[in-house]
Amino acid sequence: MKKGLLLTAIILAAFCVSTCNSKEIVITSGENKTGRDITLIVEGGEHYTHMLKVMKFFKVKTTPQIAVWIEDTDGNYVETIYVTKRAGTQDWRKTPGEGVPIEKIRRKSSLPYWAHKRGVLYEDGLYLPTKDKPLPDAVTSASPKGSFSLVTKVPDTLTKFVILAEFNNSGDFNDFYTEDAKPGDPGYTGGIYAGGQPAVVYAVEIDLTSGAESYEMRLIGHSSPDGESGNLYEDTSKITTGLHLIKKIKVNFK
Repeated sequence: MKKGLLLTAIILAAFCVSTCNSKEIVITSGENKTGRDITLIVEGGEHYTHMLKVMKFFKVKTTPQIAVWIEDTDGNYVETIYVTKRAGTQDWRKTPGEGVPIEKIRRKSSLPYWAHKRGVLYEDGLYLPTKDKPLPDAVTSASPKGSFSLVTKVPDTLTKFVILAEFNNSGDFNDFYTEDAKPGDPGYTGGIYAGGQPAVVYAVEIDLTSGAESYEMRLIGHSSPDGESGNLYEDTSKITTGLHLIKKIKVNFK
């Protein structure tokens, strides 16, 4: 009898390990918006998280900075659907040894393609939002710890448009984008505290008149490595683990 109870307990424990900890991450953006329901299902890749070295013998697990936005079919920015809180509100963490006051930390290489597309220039000459002028809570949240679904709406006035998403994990250096690269070097991405492989950008063109209810986004390139421009670079041959940050992104409409 006792053996049977023990076996049952072991089975239940194994089941809980495999299911109880696998909470689905759902982010709802723009709850008060009106429009057509849309869900982005983002499947994290092998390198979605990264162990960032902050001291000689100390590492922390980081998750990506993310921006998702809409453009018209001519490439004009329409609106931001979602952005992680650190990038959207200047809520950056200070790394030990970083000689900059926390209120001055900007991380311009984090999501430069989105920031420049948005086109809002702040007082310090950069395009990322500031603490004084953050993006609203309705479109921001903490960076999800793994694969997630983003639930929001798109305006009813849009029938043909493009959805884009940009992802960046800081400290994810490689043999080309090195932490000791200097400003002006091809592999410079902002230095040891702000750099890593450049952000990768995904996109898909949506045509709501086609009757399709599901689309898959594709990789279209990477952002400016040092964040100085809003350029998009199609050649991703020097990016390694950054190409495995995201496995798949599906866009579903109701």
